[in-house]
Amino acid sequence: MTVQTHTPADVPAKNTAATTPAGALDKGKDGRGATTVADGVVAKIAGIAIQEIPGVHALGGGAARAIGTLREKVGQKDLTQGVSVEVGQTQVAVDVTLVVEYPHPLQEVADNARDAVYTAIEDLVGMEVTEVNITITDIHVPSEDADADDAGREPRVA
Repeated sequence: MTVQTHTPADVPAKNTAATTPAGALDKGKDGRGATTVADGVVAKIAGIAIQEIPGVHALGGGAARAIGTLREKVGQKDLTQGVSVEVGQTQVAVDVTLVVEYPHPLQEVADNARDAVYTAIEDLVGMEVTEVNITITDIHVPSEDADADDAGREPRVA
């Protein structure tokens, strides 16, 4: 978990004694408060951003995907599956494990996923992303079982 703190010198004061009645200073807006962002929140934001990338079939390795499939069957999707983050005071490092759909170019999918994570975390969390490491553990090839099922059926048109 990370805590971001700002000193009044970092953030321009919006409420000063000259413009605000005595005792009415808003401590959250003048830089004297702290914002805490849990590691799980950062991981979830990264996971959501990656799932929207064309060519990403799934997040996580084999065991994580198997457990994820069970969770989805009971209506609980783990958006942090395959994503691990290391959150500091102002910086984040992200490691992602994913499966790419065939025939998408692996490096292009990895680059797009990396860009999405950088953008999402920097825009939504407001922290600097130092690195996003992507590990591609598998490629998903559409099953040929579906073609075999179609071969046993009668044609729909004559």
